[in-house]
Amino acid sequence: MAHSIAVIPGDGIGNPAIRAALAVAEKAAPGLLAPQIFPWSCDHYLATGRMMPEDGIDQLKGYDAIFLGAVGWPEKVPDSVSLHGLLLPIRKAFCQYANIRPHRLLSGVEGPLKTRDFDILCIRENTEGEYSGAGGRIHQGTEDEVAVETAIFTRKGVERILRFGYEQAMQRRRKLASVTKSNAQRHSMVFWDEITQKLAREYPEVEVTLFHVDAMAARMVMQPESLDVIVASNLFGDILTDLGAAIQGGLGFAASGNIDPTGKNPSMFEPVHGSAPDIAALGIANPIASIWSLCMMLDHLGEAEVAARIMAAVEKVTAAGTGTRPGQNSTAEITKAILAALEA
Repeated sequence: MAHSIAVIPGDGIGNPAIRAALAVAEKAAPGLLAPQIFPWSCDHYLATGRMMPEDGIDQLKGYDAIFLGAVGWPEKVPDSVSLHGLLLPIRKAFCQYANIRPHRLLSGVEGPLKTRDFDILCIRENTEGEYSGAGGRIHQGTEDEVAVETAIFTRKGVERILRFGYEQAMQRRRKLASVTKSNAQRHSMVFWDEITQKLAREYPEVEVTLFHVDAMAARMVMQPESLDVIVASNLFGDILTDLGAAIQGGLGFAASGNIDPTGKNPSMFEPVHGSAPDIAALGIANPIASIWSLCMMLDHLGEAEVAARIMAAVEKVTAAGTGTRPGQNSTAEITKAILAALEA
């Protein structure tokens, strides 16, 4: 039976990259996915006053998964409007509290580091923490103006993301790095450290290490091969995963999943390169991040064999030198090469 997929191409390069990924999926396993396109985007906002319809969440509920291209076009709509009108409401409504991002070098791709020997899974808490939205501003525009942004950490939220991190470590190399800044943030981050150590007693097979976020940033550059699974709060995870994208060759290879580990709600998969309005009309967007995100979605849906075949085709293409550097090949050229590799 086909998996029903809600597809939101979104803005900019999200559209061609998502179309390329869907073409690859159809080539690898005809009829496996049943995609339904939703035209929610900044253009949709300009036309309707909303990034998605008022009942948008209800429209998405019945799908097996959500496949998102990119959100944002600052020249048209402020990022604070586009992000809070589409991406963040979906993550929160469907309790997609685990954001996962793999960081490794594909065959033929050169990163900025001396080593190729790393395979890191970054797990970012996705629904609370520093991006909870609590706070406000008063006396705006005066010399007495005050802005407050409150980070919200709940025991339930911290415990479930750390438990998810331990479970992922158990499936990999059984090493977990928990990232905070508990030497400076003595309430929320000490709280996080305490729960990390409490859960460690339930996972004696996992080697857990507590890192401050600045030390982790250095470790990802100097000793990335020493890392396996990293788990961090919303803000720290956001920053570290962009560093992870840099060491794996750039945002053109940065895939992600927004997961509800309970399976009660659809999970959402997306490349993290953004909409890139500056190159949106040039036809040079690298679709590999979208295709990798597609493979993560297929894995999540229980189609590991299809996902593995697609990733093998991608690596065959990058090993041959196609799609390994920004602007080197067109979107169409990279897609055509991957389709040919699948056929071969």
